[in-house]
Amino acid sequence: SLPGLLMASQNLLNNFVSGIPEHHCSLSANHTLFNLSQYQFIKAFIPMDPSGMRLDRCKRYVEPQWQLLVPNNTANVSQLQTEGCLDGWTFDNSEFHATTVSEFLFSNVPNMFLCFITVFPLTGIWKAVLVFGRRSVLIWSYLQLGILGCSSALSPTYSAYCVFRFLSGMAVSGIILNAVSLKVEWIPTKERTLVGTLTSFFFTFGQMILAGLAYWLRDWRKLQLIVCAPMFLFFSYSWWYVESARWLVLNRRSEEALKSLHRVARINGKPEVVDKLTLEVLHSHMNKEIQSSHSTFTAYDLLRTRGMRRISICLVAVWFSTSFAYYGLAMDLQKFRGDIYQIQIIFGAVDFPAKLMALGMLTYLGRRVSQATCLFLSALIIFANIFVPTEMQTMRTALACLGKGFTSASFTTVYLYTGELYPTVIRQTGMGFVSTMARVGSMAAPAVLMDYISQVFPSLPNVVYGGAAVLAGCFACFLPETLNMPLPYTIEDVEERCKTLKPQLLPGCFTAP
Repeated sequence: SLPGLLMASQNLLNNFVSGIPEHHCSLSANHTLFNLSQYQFIKAFIPMDPSGMRLDRCKRYVEPQWQLLVPNNTANVSQLQTEGCLDGWTFDNSEFHATTVSEFLFSNVPNMFLCFITVFPLTGIWKAVLVFGRRSVLIWSYLQLGILGCSSALSPTYSAYCVFRFLSGMAVSGIILNAVSLKVEWIPTKERTLVGTLTSFFFTFGQMILAGLAYWLRDWRKLQLIVCAPMFLFFSYSWWYVESARWLVLNRRSEEALKSLHRVARINGKPEVVDKLTLEVLHSHMNKEIQSSHSTFTAYDLLRTRGMRRISICLVAVWFSTSFAYYGLAMDLQKFRGDIYQIQIIFGAVDFPAKLMALGMLTYLGRRVSQATCLFLSALIIFANIFVPTEMQTMRTALACLGKGFTSASFTTVYLYTGELYPTVIRQTGMGFVSTMARVGSMAAPAVLMDYISQVFPSLPNVVYGGAAVLAGCFACFLPETLNMPLPYTIEDVEERCKTLKPQLLPGCFTAP
């Protein structure tokens, strides 16, 4: 769970590493020669943007307009001739000392691309897990993120930075997916909800740590380095991890699985179990899984049978929409026009009550109700923000925080829920498949926030994010319940569960007519 403190930093790093400082076209003249204040001087050279709230970032007057400095001036500024930033840009370093934008002078790079290089994973992780197991891929991912993350901080060009960040996305996915799988397959059924929720608090606290580090450093290279260097520490102690006993048995390494189980028994103060638990007992408990392990499973098996197909389609919608809404709210903090560091702390802190609520709902109401409720509530709040005037920034920020809190609770739920829905023989493939859909959602989210779209349709982002959450909530209603149920071992277990449980107890998982 400890690496979770910095996993949030990896996903939300662009808020600070690629933050866009206030800037305007550079001026060739020096205002001190004219005995003018800096503001007066800039006003004569730089027009206001269409909103009239700030200086234009990409234009300057061809000739200085000194008449604009006269009080009660009535000049028609729309008639004045302008040009592009021929001498580059001047950046305000009060909020950020240095970012990739100010250093590489990409003030017009869309946030969509910046988001893309941060979170896009490669699905080759699925194959690696099938061959090397959860533990090995997790250990390698720590090392990979440490090396590539630190390399990003030393990037000499923007292209090199993009490549390193893209490859870091592989490692981030490898860490998150394999950590979830190890926890799901080692933690007993009754404690799984508590452990899964408490683990997610590390991600929440990590968002607040990110705000503190960014405020302290204010330099993108230092920040990039400080959030990636601890991965070497996680790599060093991760060799202590125990491979999933389920995975070991399925890959004909039962002796190693037995040793791992004996080790767990000794750590838990139950030495008597060591004598009772033998290979014969282990194989008898996992007979179905062992028989299924002789078959080769691919992503096609996620859609091949009726029950698996229903689960996979619904989970794709839930993962995509949850990620789409979450990153749409969390990765554009500058739009709130406040202190970005304070807003990041608030956005992180709101997850604590939201996830505590999710813990209670998961424990007493079940997974399906919790998932759908979190999505519907987030959609309701996102829609409500449409009707709040732009002048009421405090109210808009508060509603956005609440919406982000519910989408975060939805994330907590879906990670646990997915691990319980997919059977052991194909769990990692399923987790990788739906997680990829989440990354597609996170890439699509910033596209709705493009400046030219927001200027033409100011309410469009909230309409799209809220609509996606509603759609996902509807799909979640058709997922089977897994509260207090043992993990399914095989695809046949999933299909059998769909056939034997009553429809009212398992809506959305009916047998074919």
